[in-house]
Amino acid sequence: MGSLLEELARREAVARQRIEGIREQIAALESQLEAEQGRLSRLVITRETVEEILGDAAQLVHEPARDAEVVDAAGVAASVQVQPSTMGVVTVPPWQAGMTVAVLPRAYRDAVEIMVEAGRALRAGQIAVAMGLPDEAAKREGLRSKLKRLVERGWAREEGPGLFTVTESVAREVAGQVDGG
Repeated sequence: MGSLLEELARREAVARQRIEGIREQIAALESQLEAEQGRLSRLVITRETVEEILGDAAQLVHEPARDAEVVDAAGVAASVQVQPSTMGVVTVPPWQAGMTVAVLPRAYRDAVEIMVEAGRALRAGQIAVAMGLPDEAAKREGLRSKLKRLVERGWAREEGPGLFTVTESVAREVAGQVDGG
């Protein structure tokens, strides 16, 4: 009977050692997971900040997937599919006679069309609401920067502090497109 109890004790000790080894592996994996989650969080915050700054000027341009070799912390190589992306910036061209609003990115085009339809100067908040955006400071500020860009490029003018309208030539061009198109 003694040898059976000794064998059970030995097997129990081996099982405890394996459990301890697995716990150490789990702790190492949890540490790696935490580090990767932190890295992901920073990347998400960075992307959201860049998108907020660039607004609709930011468009993700996806390249075809490619295979890459990744080496993990244990030195084991694995082949994975990588989906790289590059950031492209859509610009607002300077206005020229004969140019249509179709050359503008969607948010800029919407703002110009709303200002033309209003026929008077509007505040960024009024335009944002007309575009269906929530009436939030961040949305107004993002739109205000777009309106300032339209002013810089000759599509609009600022009649007073924070009051935006399209230039007469843009209004005539858009009205001509509606009448003739």
